[in-house]
Amino acid sequence: MTAPAPLVTFDLFSALVDSRSGAAATLGRLAAERGWAATGEQLYDAWDARNKASQRNTEEWLSFAEHSRRALADAYADLDVPGDATADTATLLASVGSWPLWPDTRAGLAAIARVFPVGVLSNVDDALFARTAVAALVPDDAVLTSERLRAYKPAPAIYRRALERAGGRLVHVATSARDVRGALEAGLTVVRLRRTGHAPDPAGPRPRWDADGTAELLPALREAAAGT
Repeated sequence: MTAPAPLVTFDLFSALVDSRSGAAATLGRLAAERGWAATGEQLYDAWDARNKASQRNTEEWLSFAEHSRRALADAYADLDVPGDATADTATLLASVGSWPLWPDTRAGLAAIARVFPVGVLSNVDDALFARTAVAALVPDDAVLTSERLRAYKPAPAIYRRALERAGGRLVHVATSARDVRGALEAGLTVVRLRRTGHAPDPAGPRPRWDADGTAELLPALREAAAGT
């Protein structure tokens, strides 16, 4: 009997969504309205770095929204920005539906879904994921969020729990350096999808397969799947 095709999961906010452009636009509007000197990109980079550090370093379970609020508060303090982190985090996360997909996301996911079951493996809460443009493109039972798995990238636990949920057969499409390294070090089969603004970790392992866009993913996924 032929084994079922492995689940192919994608990272949300680097492989499928151009999160930096989307979030920076929202933060930039807040800055312009209030006359802040910081740009949207500066605010995003400060928030994103602190958000990732919070997810990596906090031992007890916290929602993505709470990690985000703490990170924005710290970013505001470090940049000397007089913002209300609680209110502004709510505004930022409410805007995720307007964050743009990469241009090839819709067509690429549709083509891959004709061959493999497709899902998402992401450091988000369920409610936040439901507001993204990706939510309409993948089935809910293939959405593996941090809230559902009770762990955050790049901890090995999130990848191992995802693999268990997938019945032991999973190929992960990762873009960010921490996701590529974390997934590989946890033992997952990984295909790296190259996106603007994301470089691999020079000190980390490299996946056997990579692709410049979703149109190039299928050949790599077929090879990767054969080894799962």
